Amino acid sequence: MKTKDHRLEAIKMIISGKEVGSQEEVLNELRKEGFTLTQATLSRDLKQLKVAKAASMNGKYVYVLPNETMYRRSHKPLSAGEMLSNPGFLSINFSGNLGVIKTRPGYASSIAYNIDNSNVPEILGTIAGDDTIIIVLREGVDHNALIDGINDIVDF
Repeated sequence: MKTKDHRLEAIKMIISGKEVGSQEEVLNELRKEGFTLTQATLSRDLKQLKVAKAASMNGKYVYVLPNETMYRRSHKPLSAGEMLSNPGFLSINFSGNLGVIKTRPGYASSIAYNIDNSNVPEILGTIAGDDTIIIVLREGVDHNALIDGINDIVDF
């Protein structure tokens, strides 16, 4: 039998990795992972995790966690030390006009979502997996300028 802690972690991973907008959708995803629970139990779990709803890129409302960038959109510049202290962000490295952000599992999608919706002129677009984001930069972009550009919109 899976414990409550495992269930809470599974809920966090589901909400971090997919756009789910109803408890029914979350319950279906949990069933796929082998969890059996009632809607009332899920409701208590969501409350304990302080899950909220926020508008997604396509305009529908989806569940988000309070410690995720999709939910906390800070427009205050962060120092490099603050970026590195966030539990979701692990590293950023560059090769030519590509940047690679490594995150903890489940965080890449929400961080990429925030980057895409920030309209940073140095960025053409992102591709996110579970724990990795590829950032395509415009030609000739200074890597430090990019970090400055996303510092004030992404809470790494």
